[in-house]
Amino acid sequence: MERYEDPAFYTLLADSYARVVGGRLAPEGLDAVAGAKWLYEEAPYGILAHTPDADPVFMYGNVAAQRRFGYTWEELTRLPSRLSAEAPDRDARQRFLEQVQRDGYSSGYRGMRVMKDGKRFYIEDATLWQLFDAQGGYHGQAVIIPRTRDV
Repeated sequence: MERYEDPAFYTLLADSYARVVGGRLAPEGLDAVAGAKWLYEEAPYGILAHTPDADPVFMYGNVAAQRRFGYTWEELTRLPSRLSAEAPDRDARQRFLEQVQRDGYSSGYRGMRVMKDGKRFYIEDATLWQLFDAQGGYHGQAVIIPRTRDV
C-alpha cells in the first residue's frame, strides 16, 4: 500500500495537525480511508511531508503539491526536501525548519520554491508542523500550502 492510500499515515497527518496546530485537514465526518483519499486526490491545497532524517526526503505529497512542483509521486518521494528550494533560498528554509523544531509549528510562512523544470514560485501562508504520533514518536515534518504565486 502506498503511503497516500494508507489510513494510518492520514491519521498521523490529521491527528498531529489537530494536536499541534488546532485545525482540521479534511472535511468533518470522513473516516481515515475516505480522509486519506480526499486529502490525496481532492484537497484544494498542497500537503507535503518529509522524513525525520538529517537530510529529509519527501515521503508524501498530495496531487495538488505534485502538480505545483511538477513531480510524479515516485519522483517526489525520492526527492530530498531541501531541493524544493534553490540554493540561495535554502538557508531561510532551514531556519524555518529549525523554528518549527523548537516551537512545534509555524504559520504564515512565505518562501521561494522551485519546480522540477526550474520555474520558480512562492508558497504563501504555509503552516509547517511536527509529525508526532499519539505516543509521542517523531515522524518528521509536514506542511500545508494554501496558496502559491508564480514569480
